[in-house]
Amino acid sequence: MNSPALHELSIAQAGRLLRAGEIRAMDLAEDALSRIERSNPAIHAFVMVEADRAYADAARADDDLAAGIDRGPLHGIPYALKDIFDVAGMRTSCHSHLMCEHVAAADSGVVERLVRGGAVLLGKLATHEFALGGPSPELPFPPARNPWDPERFTGGSSSGSAAAVAAGLTRLALGSDTSGSIRGPACYCGVVGFKPTYGRVSRRGAFPLSYALDHCGPLTWTVEDAALALQVLAGHDPADIASASRPVPDYRNAITDDDLRGLRIAFPRRFWSEMQATTDEVLADLDRIADTLAGLGADIVDAQLPPFEWFSACGRLLMTAEGYAIHERMLREYGAKYGRYTYQRLVPGVAVSAADLTHAQRLRLQLSASLEREIFHRCDAMLCASCLTPAPRLDSFPADWPPTDASKLTIPFNVSGHPTLGVPSGFGRSGMPLGFQIVGRAFDEVTVLRIGHAYQRVMGYPDRRPPGIGDAFAEAAP
Repeated sequence: MNSPALHELSIAQAGRLLRAGEIRAMDLAEDALSRIERSNPAIHAFVMVEADRAYADAARADDDLAAGIDRGPLHGIPYALKDIFDVAGMRTSCHSHLMCEHVAAADSGVVERLVRGGAVLLGKLATHEFALGGPSPELPFPPARNPWDPERFTGGSSSGSAAAVAAGLTRLALGSDTSGSIRGPACYCGVVGFKPTYGRVSRRGAFPLSYALDHCGPLTWTVEDAALALQVLAGHDPADIASASRPVPDYRNAITDDDLRGLRIAFPRRFWSEMQATTDEVLADLDRIADTLAGLGADIVDAQLPPFEWFSACGRLLMTAEGYAIHERMLREYGAKYGRYTYQRLVPGVAVSAADLTHAQRLRLQLSASLEREIFHRCDAMLCASCLTPAPRLDSFPADWPPTDASKLTIPFNVSGHPTLGVPSGFGRSGMPLGFQIVGRAFDEVTVLRIGHAYQRVMGYPDRRPPGIGDAFAEAAP
């Protein structure tokens, strides 16, 4: 097999070559910036490219390696940020006219960790306005396009993050996930998206949407790469009130075993088959995935889920109430400057009563406990669909925005806080990607990553790439 081009290297592959002296961090940065210059005008994944910062970071990473200093698994690896994360001295626009002139005074928690880890910042990525609105032309930047078909939706709100990884513009992107904003775009764009346990990754310096539901995590080409990214991102941050003071496992070395014997994976098949909006091809895909995991030794267990409608109603109310509270002053003073989708989704929060909010907060705890009782008391993980259908066409917007079912399969695990990994599984009849979720016990990211990695190892990485991307997912040599 021919050696992969630079942009085709996974994080794991690039790291090995960097440490062997076969490539430089500067090579990776220059290649990424060249690809961004050529491809970004078509997909609008990047809203800000920081070439000078990338060159400086790469030079520092190369100098450190030459001096025998290795800062970890992301040393010398290029990455990009959803444009809600603060970087000192850099604009954080949140894809909104209201924030276009806002320059951050300090690095966000995840950026601090990435800097200490020797990673190379390429720039900022498109999002929906304040991580909430929709693909709208009246915002300061055009909406990101799906590299598989520019006429189809990327998912949101980490739209640029998923598009950039799928298009080979970066091998690592950071996103946020309040109701599925990492996992939905990952599914629609055919990449890996990981929402760790609530509190595992700091949210400090990321513009909030819902204090109860916000999570931060990586989007990557492979599950192995997601494990390497989480190794750097995870850890306690006393400046984030929700940050958990828990030991951080050695994620990469914990997922090397492809033998899943001894693991019990819940598969609530009846739930999916009875959901009216679940398509036949999504259900058939889930059956195939369950068979694959069983072939790896896992015990696939029939299970019943608490009604997802309860999770969705609870999550929507919390997001509406907290989103309005966060934006109340700006809505009153500058309401006309919001995009129409964002405004329409925020304003109903004014009508949420204290009683409604109290009931939702209590229900959140009850629903989390119900998942523990019904699923994780007897199983190690759960298999779920990521999306009800492949990526819809953009011409379905704005009339259908927001799609009522868009977050039905993802928001339950924001409400419960359980770690959830989105993995690409193939392609539907439309030629667009399909994907699935693996949900684990709280703070057991290792099992979730182990299952996803084993699946990718046995199935191989997809052999179809977006147009012009090439054989970007070539499997790493051992």
